[in-house]
Amino acid sequence: MGVGTGSSSLWNLMGNAMVMTQYIRLTPDMQSKQGALWNRVPCFLRDWELQVHFKIHGQGKKNLHGDGLAIWYTKDRMQPGPVFGNMDKFVGLGVFVDTYPNEEKQQEAQKRRYSPGVQRVFPYISAMVNNGSLSYDHERDGRPTELGGCTAIVRNLHYDTFLVIRYVKRHLTIMMDIDGKHEWRDCIEVPGVRLPRGYYFGTSSITGDLSDNHDVISLKLFELTVERTPEEEKLHRDVFLPSVDNMKLPEMTAPLPPLSGLALFLIVFFSLVFSVFAIVIGIILYNKWQEQSRKRFY
Repeated sequence: MGVGTGSSSLWNLMGNAMVMTQYIRLTPDMQSKQGALWNRVPCFLRDWELQVHFKIHGQGKKNLHGDGLAIWYTKDRMQPGPVFGNMDKFVGLGVFVDTYPNEEKQQEAQKRRYSPGVQRVFPYISAMVNNGSLSYDHERDGRPTELGGCTAIVRNLHYDTFLVIRYVKRHLTIMMDIDGKHEWRDCIEVPGVRLPRGYYFGTSSITGDLSDNHDVISLKLFELTVERTPEEEKLHRDVFLPSVDNMKLPEMTAPLPPLSGLALFLIVFFSLVFSVFAIVIGIILYNKWQEQSRKRFY
């Protein structure tokens, strides 16, 4: 799976995404744009590695640019929305390269300060697993639902920047090569991540009042050959809904279907009948009680 390698028929562009000579531009350095690139073929690999070659650059000065890009492995594809250009309450994995500190700016506007142990330095890479029940909190830069993260200074660099997402034996690892040294540096490592097979890979971006060029130069997927013991084979059976061990995700509950006109009429009708029946029974019991009371006085 690659971009610009003769496999363009396997990809769909969405929104303001444009095909350039050497890359895909998800969004230009303009306000209120969003774009995405999605693979058409679901991934049924058990263990895999996705390498992303990307570039984020623009005219904005420090903290006057945004908003970043996301890499997805999700059940649904081509669904525009507010989470870096993709739908909220997605089902699957999202990895975010966030370039604008929304929460920090709100704290500054309220003249409040972070404690040194809480403040994060942006750009910032984070990851989130969702079963469709969680919303990404954009105002807090995804902090309530993130699995982990790290600072990644990736804007306006004169050398290539890479991100790798590796999923092996339900172990999620995210590394980056952003220093121009051709060396992978650890960012996120989470055991016990359960991702179903048959989901789609994609990447998306969005700009608001602030903007940047968000370019994807290549997406390369590799199958990893991993040996498993019989015990691991039992433990690593296919799952049907994303989850993370030792992390409680709210369960999805199907909404109740709306009542039809006939059903609503029957409910009201029988409620009235029951009410009348209860009143009649109450009157009969009251009359009997009065008769017994009279007999006591005679």
